[in-house]
Amino acid sequence: MDAAALDRQARTLSGCIPPLLVSRLLEAGHSEEVEVQARRGEWFCARAWAQLLGDQGRQTEALEVLSPYVATGWWPAAQVQAELLDSWGQAEEAIALALPYASTGGPPLEYFSRLLARHGRTDEAVTRLSAGIEDRLLAAALVDIAEGAGRDEDVAPLLAARIPDQHRCDGPWCCHGLGPDEAIELLATIRERQGRVDEAIVLLRTRRITSVNNRDQLADLLARHDRIEELRAYAVTDHLGHAAQRLAEALEERGDVEGAIAVYRRPGDSQDFRCHGTVRLAELLARHGRGGEAVDVMRVLAEAHNGDDWILHTWSNLCLEQGRPEDGLAHLDALAAARGCEEEWDLYWMRLPLIAARDGVDVAVAQALSHPEGATSYAAPHIAELLAAAGRTEEAVAVLEKHAAANSDELAGYLIDLGRANDAVALLQQRDSEPVSPVWTGSLINDPPF
Repeated sequence: MDAAALDRQARTLSGCIPPLLVSRLLEAGHSEEVEVQARRGEWFCARAWAQLLGDQGRQTEALEVLSPYVATGWWPAAQVQAELLDSWGQAEEAIALALPYASTGGPPLEYFSRLLARHGRTDEAVTRLSAGIEDRLLAAALVDIAEGAGRDEDVAPLLAARIPDQHRCDGPWCCHGLGPDEAIELLATIRERQGRVDEAIVLLRTRRITSVNNRDQLADLLARHDRIEELRAYAVTDHLGHAAQRLAEALEERGDVEGAIAVYRRPGDSQDFRCHGTVRLAELLARHGRGGEAVDVMRVLAEAHNGDDWILHTWSNLCLEQGRPEDGLAHLDALAAARGCEEEWDLYWMRLPLIAARDGVDVAVAQALSHPEGATSYAAPHIAELLAAAGRTEEAVAVLEKHAAANSDELAGYLIDLGRANDAVALLQQRDSEPVSPVWTGSLINDPPF
């Protein structure tokens, strides 16, 4: 066992038992297998088993399980042990364990600082994080901790200094570390919680990049403070559509469903907004018992974007959820006919659940196998899923076993369901020949994992 091998397990989830299947083993009553594998170098088994032992009050045994992993110097193992110690009321031991790793910066320092703050050492945490404010992860932690420490006015100037008067990032990787737009958003967070909402709004209006992970901080702020008319005006100018989405959400939360529908029906400034806004409109209608309208809305979108796979997936799933598989199949059949009845598997497979719902699983499987790509390794999981959903897990296993190497996780899951835990573990532990890569330290600045 060494840190590089453990790091590869965690990054690639290959040649090991991944977290979801560890949970599946435990849920299926195979705790003995998890314990055995935890002691043989399976990190995700060790993590789950130690947590389970801790929950049972067997703390010494939990630490024994983690000990060889922590001994490698691998931070994720030390973090799990520190989290357990902290949860058991052993904060000083957790702090002592995490301290040596904090000097590397990045995630270890973030965790260590939050740990200090939770146990009354907020000033020390603020000092440590302030020195690393150029790291966006540490800067975000600093803003969180400053609130509880009453140090907002100490942190705000540090962020303001990262906001030059002229430069604004035009992409997420423009500036190394904490860029101006991120500093603006963090400073706005401080101003908002200080009650200086207008200042926060002014700050957020200076950003070049307005949305992160499909959320817009200004839109969220306006909604939180019930400034609906300002949010409505902002939604008109936001070409990404995220402000309009937040406006519709706010109106729906207030019980104004028709108002939310109207937001999504307005002409958008971009193709992206019109597509995503229509999908959200269909979801909104379906949530409020208007499934027929939702299907009609998505049909129009699917026809306007003939062959766009993500729209077709949404359309098919909606028809299935609304108990109207025939509508979904009719559109897919028309699309196939327009293409000379030749569809690649990537588009073809989405019809299988619809066929199963309308005509039964056997018909769906037969049609899948008749497709030119029906015998491939990438078709096997879709066919197996149909069979397993019908309670025919052994048949699902038989389909996947023909392509075991390409579908090891799916096959292992079904083997676990059949009580064949040993076979599942042996399959998952088949190592490939990929060389072990250097351990990523977790620094977001000097050592990116690209």
